Amino acid sequence: MKNKETTLLIIKKENKILLARKKRGFGLGKWNGIGGKIEENETPEEAMIRETEEEIFATPIDLKKIGIMHFIEYDTEEQTNVNMHLYVATKIKGIPKESNEMLPEWFSIDNLPWEEMFEDVKYWLPYLLQEKEIEGYFEYDKNWKMLKHVIEEQKQ
Repeated sequence: MKNKETTLLIIKKENKILLARKKRGFGLGKWNGIGGKIEENETPEEAMIRETEEEIFATPIDLKKIGIMHFIEYDTEEQTNVNMHLYVATKIKGIPKESNEMLPEWFSIDNLPWEEMFEDVKYWLPYLLQEKEIEGYFEYDKNWKMLKHVIEEQKQ
């Protein structure tokens, strides 16, 4: 079984969040936060900043790690363990712009494109919006049907 370390950032401003539609590769067509794989000799925070700069040409200023999500999912046909380091930021440097990988757009928290997002987001996003620290566990089958999910709020 493969293992992957990844990051995901949600940028929050007043009653809106910045999502980006994936234009290629894993998650094609889905709205999600910004993020990706952690490279060798890179911390999760360094990866988050690099990915944000590459994907939307902006830099998060006040990153706060909210938690970690553990996934059992399929990368092509191979079962993969993914640890996703989850961040929130309320300030960014620069104006988010479209790249060849992502199309950023601000959404009202009351009007999110749930049907075009990964199913797990509806479980962890409410905690992130309240900046509560969490750890989550999700399992998907080969067809991206969620089999299990658990969210645990961490004591601060």
